[in-house]
Amino acid sequence: MLFAVLLPLLFAILVPMLSKWKHKIHTGIFVFFIPFLIFLYFIRFVGNDFTPVRQVYNWIPSLGINFDFYLDGLSLLFVLLISGIGSLVVFYSIYYLHVSERLGSFYVYLLMFMTAMLGVVLSDNLFVLYTFWELTSISSFLLIGYWHYRERSRYGAQKSMLITVFGGLSMLGGFILLTVITGTTSIQEMITQTDLILSSDYLPLIMGLILLGAFTKSAQFPFHIWLPDAMEAPTPVSAYLHSATMVKAGIFLVARFSPIFATYEWFFIIVSIVGIATLCWASYMAVRQTDLKGILAFSTISQLGMIMAMLGFGTKAAIFAAIFHILNHATFKGSLFMVAGIIDHETGTRDIRRLGGLLTVMPITATLAVFGTFSMAGIPLPFLNGFYSKEMFFEATLHLNEVVNPIANVIIPLIPYLAVFGSIFTFVYSMYFFFGVFTGPKQFDKLKIKPHEAPIGMLVSPIILVVGVVFIGLFPNSVNGTFLIHAAEAVNNAVEIKDIHFWHGWIPPLFMSLAVVGIGALLYLTREKWSNVYHVLPGKMSMNKVYDGLVKNVDTFSTRLTNTYMTGSLKTYMSIILGTIIFVTFIVMISTNGFNMEFNNLAEVTWIELAVVVIIIIAALATMFTTSKLGAILITGVVGYGVATLFVIYRAPDLALTQLVIETVSVALFLLCFYHLPKLEKRKESTGSKLNNMIISIGFGALMTLIAISAHSTEWFDPISDYFIETAYKLGGGHNVVNVILVDMRGLDTLFEIAVLGIAALAIFSLIKLRKDKEAE
Repeated sequence: MLFAVLLPLLFAILVPMLSKWKHKIHTGIFVFFIPFLIFLYFIRFVGNDFTPVRQVYNWIPSLGINFDFYLDGLSLLFVLLISGIGSLVVFYSIYYLHVSERLGSFYVYLLMFMTAMLGVVLSDNLFVLYTFWELTSISSFLLIGYWHYRERSRYGAQKSMLITVFGGLSMLGGFILLTVITGTTSIQEMITQTDLILSSDYLPLIMGLILLGAFTKSAQFPFHIWLPDAMEAPTPVSAYLHSATMVKAGIFLVARFSPIFATYEWFFIIVSIVGIATLCWASYMAVRQTDLKGILAFSTISQLGMIMAMLGFGTKAAIFAAIFHILNHATFKGSLFMVAGIIDHETGTRDIRRLGGLLTVMPITATLAVFGTFSMAGIPLPFLNGFYSKEMFFEATLHLNEVVNPIANVIIPLIPYLAVFGSIFTFVYSMYFFFGVFTGPKQFDKLKIKPHEAPIGMLVSPIILVVGVVFIGLFPNSVNGTFLIHAAEAVNNAVEIKDIHFWHGWIPPLFMSLAVVGIGALLYLTREKWSNVYHVLPGKMSMNKVYDGLVKNVDTFSTRLTNTYMTGSLKTYMSIILGTIIFVTFIVMISTNGFNMEFNNLAEVTWIELAVVVIIIIAALATMFTTSKLGAILITGVVGYGVATLFVIYRAPDLALTQLVIETVSVALFLLCFYHLPKLEKRKESTGSKLNNMIISIGFGALMTLIAISAHSTEWFDPISDYFIETAYKLGGGHNVVNVILVDMRGLDTLFEIAVLGIAALAIFSLIKLRKDKEAE
């Protein structure tokens, strides 16, 4: 599985080279085979006898961080969506993106994103999952900002990055706490310790941090504001991110951790409330939009809210309905995004106010839109898969588990009504999308391009997705026992296989569906009469204004703060850096009892050592008071040669020789630069400045002294010197342990040090040569 996960990223290395041939062969043709091969690899796991598969590849075993991949029903569902719809999106992009575009960059970003999503859904190790999680944020940032010369693209990319990374960092905090409590980094092993986690005092904090990551990634209210601005990405990206990948990552995370948190009452309360609120608000706001992708963006948010709410319910029926709707949503929403892209591509606009009457000139596209929008609306027809999962959703709202918590007892009776409310507006925006584009008066004179049907290549991908809509609608049980049930069991072991039927008699969920259709149709037909309600709610209120205000205030504050210390004074910078080191290190060392002083078993200090140290101290102090440049250079040399003398006394000839060479070269370099050195003058400094310098100097010196003594007095581990002494001759063939360490045991380190010095020397030589050339001119 590791190769399957990393294959898109590895192939991305070749894309820039392949893109050079884009005028002969579209780059997407090469890329198409990557997700398609991954799809073929994983489709073989589908079947009644499927059992989870686990593969472990060592990475950082000392920290418990390995590429631990776990393929169960839930991850298999997402892997097939990522690779299957990914194949269709790449094929669609071949006809959508012209060869004049930066195809190399586009497909590199897309393949990077594909690897990230595969890693998220297959990783069983928390920190590997987090690594891939943040890679989705980075790659989606690049995809959304693909047309970087557009201000709105840059704005949307930045907004998505800030919000999702904020959630990701919060999620990391929850992961760390889980690891500390359970002593493992494996999600499956954590599930076996559910009782331990639920009894932890940190449970509310852990769940809150993880849910924050899920809500931001899956655009749940109030973090939903990044998704509509992400529509600035090319349509293939929108179709991919919002039907099967990016926004489903948060859904996956909640589903994956449901076995741990499902019995916790606040999990039900928080996830259900957030999900239902997102469904209602986003479906209500979708009707207000005039951009086709804007309508679909809010529709995606509303559908994600519905799935999130069902995961929050936690019942067997709700879990199965959530899994079923994940599949259904991917099919009809993917096709609708592609339809929106076709309309934009063939008319030159996505503004629904300028569209209308396209049914006669784009009949195939209109047919695809019928199946997509009507399935999304949940219209009770046997060949539309959206109705099945929508009816299951209504059924789940009527049979919620009783909870003792008084807050839960208040919201449980309201949930069915809120579900109907959100679904009514889902019906309205679905009809608004279809009839607003394909019926009504023709306005072809307002279009940049004379509308016409899309080429067959651009229609293939949405046709396949619509076939999926119809096939699942007509034969829902074909994906039940072999596929869906395994995904549902991964979330709740109590889920049972039940046949999916279109007709269940005159039951409450059917009446709820009929109410949605009836009231929704009435609201759609009278939309112009009640649309002024948006001037009241939300009116001038907007979460976007809150976000913009926060970003602006943070930027202003950071600018002011930076200007207070970025004065251009090197002295100020050094004071801040050293002062911070002294303060933080002292606090940490004292709070952790790090200053361990032991003076037993020390060698005697001879008068020779004492004399050398006194000379070094006198020389060091003299450098502060001398005003002679030559004298300062020579006195500094005395300090260095004094240290070399100590090495000789302590029988370290290699260190002494090295110190002598370095000190001699340093003094020589100072003397060579003698003419260019500034004059040493007594600077006029205030008493406060002198006091500050004294505190920093004495504080830093005292800190280093205490750390050195503490390090000598502390024996947490066996000294590594024993290993070198024992193995120097055996491994390196030399009796000089220091030489063996430098040349053999850390030879690569030494080599890179030499390389760094060589690069620095070349840089200095280049600067000197450039200066001489400039002076010669």
